[in-house]
Order: sequence, then C-alpha cells, then structure tokens
Amino acid sequence: MLLRHTPKEIKERKALTINPAKTCQPVGAMYAALGVHGCLPHSHGSQGCCSYHRSVLTRHYKDPVMAGTSSFTEGSSVFGGQANLLQALANMFTIYDPDLVAIHSTCLSETIGDDLNQIVSKAIEDGKVPEGKNVIYCNTPSYIGSHITGFSNMCTGIVKGLAKHTGEAKDQVNILPGWVEPSDMREIKRIAAEMTAKIVMYPDTSDVVDSPQTGEFQMYPDGGATVEDIASSGDSIKTLALGSWASEDAAKLLDSQFKVPYEVLDIPVGLSATDRFVEALANAAKVEVPASFVSERGRLVDVITDMSQYLYGKKVALFGDPDQLIPLTEFLLDLDMIPTHIVSGTPGKKFTKKILELCAEKAPNVNVKNGAQADIFQLHQWMKNEPVDLMLGNTYGKYIARDEDVPFVRYGFPIIDRIGHSYFPTVGYTGGIRLLEKMLGAIMDKIDRDADDTQFELVM
Repeated sequence: MLLRHTPKEIKERKALTINPAKTCQPVGAMYAALGVHGCLPHSHGSQGCCSYHRSVLTRHYKDPVMAGTSSFTEGSSVFGGQANLLQALANMFTIYDPDLVAIHSTCLSETIGDDLNQIVSKAIEDGKVPEGKNVIYCNTPSYIGSHITGFSNMCTGIVKGLAKHTGEAKDQVNILPGWVEPSDMREIKRIAAEMTAKIVMYPDTSDVVDSPQTGEFQMYPDGGATVEDIASSGDSIKTLALGSWASEDAAKLLDSQFKVPYEVLDIPVGLSATDRFVEALANAAKVEVPASFVSERGRLVDVITDMSQYLYGKKVALFGDPDQLIPLTEFLLDLDMIPTHIVSGTPGKKFTKKILELCAEKAPNVNVKNGAQADIFQLHQWMKNEPVDLMLGNTYGKYIARDEDVPFVRYGFPIIDRIGHSYFPTVGYTGGIRLLEKMLGAIMDKIDRDADDTQFELVM
C-alpha cells in the first residue's frame, strides 16, 4: 500500500495537506441540523456536494440521511443561486412538509457571494415559507474550518433562528452536547434524568440517525429536539456547553441575546471530565448527585485498578476532533498511559496549549499539532520515528495501524468499517468502561497474537 512509502524524515510543509484529519464544514452543519425534530437539512450548492455530505453521514451511522440541495448548474454558478434556493424552499415545504429547513452554504455559493439572510427574507416575503414553519441558516464554506466548525455554525444558527425569551425564567438547564454520537446524547439525557435535572438539549440526534427498523419509512424520525424546547432555551437558568469548538459560540449567543449564563466544559469522556460534568450539572440544576453515580464511578475505577498492568506506560497515538481529544488525552493520563502523538485537523491555537498543559507532568515530550497541515501523514511520520503501543482515531487510521502493526481502536468521525459507535456511548462513567474495554481488547489481542506457545495464557 502507498502508506508503506511514508518517509521517516519529516519536512516542514506550509501549504500541502496529505490525508487530512478532518472533513468539510457542511457535513457538521448537516449533522447538527438533524438534531432538530422534523428538520430537513438543505445544502445550498451543487448536487455533488450534497451527495457527499449525505453519504459520509450515512456510511458512519448506517442510517439514511435526507437532505435537499439547490442543484447549482453553470448558470447559477455565474448568476447566483437565489432562484434555485427559492424554488427549493417552495418544493421542500410542498412535497416533504418539514417543520423547518436548515440551510447551509457550500464553497460554490460562498465564492459567488450568495447572501443567505437576504434570500431567506425574500422567501418569507414571497410566501414560500408556510405559516408555522421555520427556516434557519448558517455559512459553512468548505475551504476554511472543518466539520466541527460547521457543526458550531449550525448550532449558532439554531439559537439565532429558534431560541426566544419570554421574560419568565424556567427551572431548566440548557445542554449543548457538541459533536458526539447519538448514543452519547442518549447517555447525557440518562445522566440528567438520574439526577432529576430538567434539561433542554440540542442538537439531539438520538432516535434520528440511529432510528429503529420498523418496516415503515419515516421521513422525520421521532427523535430530535423540538422547536418548542429550543425556543424555551432563552428562558433557561444556565447553559452547559460541552466542547469549546462545537458549543461555545452558541452558548455565547444565548448569553448575549437572552442573558442565559454559560459554562464551557469538556465532553464527559473518561473519569475526570465526567466528574466535572456531573458536578456542574448538579450545581446548575440545584440537585444532589445520586448514590447510583458513586457506584457507576466505582466500577470504572475498579476496572482501571484491575487492568493497570496492561495500561501503565503504554504509548498512544491519537487523532480526531479537538473537543474529543482533550478529555480523551486526560483520560489516558489518568490511566497512566502516555499520549505520544496527537493530531487534529480543526484549527484553533488553544488546542496545542491545552494539550501541552495536560501532558506537562506525565508526558512532557508529546508531539501535538492541529490545523491545516496537521494531517494523518504527519502522524504516521511521528509514529515511524517513535513507535507507539496503541492508536485511536477514525477509520482512516486502519491503514497506518496495519502497516505499523499497532493495536487500533476506532474512535471519532467517521467510522465506516465497524458498527457500535452510534449504539454504545463512550461518555459518562459507563461510557468510560466501554472505551476502556475497547482499548484493553485491542492491546490484549496483540499480546495473544504475538505470544509463542509458552506465553499463550488462558488467564490474562
């Protein structure tokens, strides 16, 4: 395979990206839009763009993803896509009857300068948006940012288009979960319910991209945050934004527009990040932490203690999204493992600073890079120069793992060659056990595979 020709010698690259550790903004915007009940995402650009955005999400979730497109041709590329979008809105509301349409732009529509605000306003004036229906939008050119910034932009669009303030404070907490799996969103809701904390969470893709097979087609599955719930978030007592990259901008908008104070937390991956999330939710909702959580936490600690001999000192390479990599790195350090190489394609200078702060004591020599030239090729070169014992990342890491003979755990987006990620959470204490089990399984499988007859143990 071509990756076997990756050189050990590392040369500085200022423009070239090889095997990027990210995908484009509209994919994230489409995923966020799916987290609103009755929403039809709409890609304002060419049919090819929309097909890619739909297919990458469908491959990851193994569930059909519906979306509209403005179907740009050469004419709309020259003269603008306003006519296409106006006709698309009329068609979508007439034929598919969504509760709302969530429009995101693409490279093409951004390059020619289409003004989504003006076009949506004209659509409403012309009566193309029926009474009681909604249209929200955000700008997501693919030539900047990543799928995470696209997700963030659509979350901001959801707040801007749907959240309201009535002046009557509601005894509820907003949770902006960031880009996590539907299984993780379901687990966050379970944690809140166990604590008797009333929450409004959006986006919420549980029961949308992991919908059950009933034998009947549902254009709009039962899941997703309702327009009414999102509207009420302007009256909430606080917002917990999980992940700075994916959720902070929407939380800031809730604060500036409706005076809902916010707190930015890490996604609750692993022990320490889950502790902080549970404590923050308990304080915000003014509820007690239930005894059941002490047991859940204790089980995670028990597994860590029992399996420490297989974890201690193991070097780990990981790549993916910054909001997930930060708490994951902290979890690895809690396990006495050594984060050695860390790559994220999503830009943001604070990522490197945060990782270096986390690793300062236990892994001071960590290699870390994010942004345009932080790619999987760079990660492979680092691994050739300093081999590791475990690798975590999306499906695209499997080629490196095979070439370097490294145990590999699939984590993040996209995972297109396995199932389970959308059904079993990796957040919370129970999710921590699941993630730990996957890492231990990969490490132990290699031990078994490489052992000779005298070392091939029944009990490990």
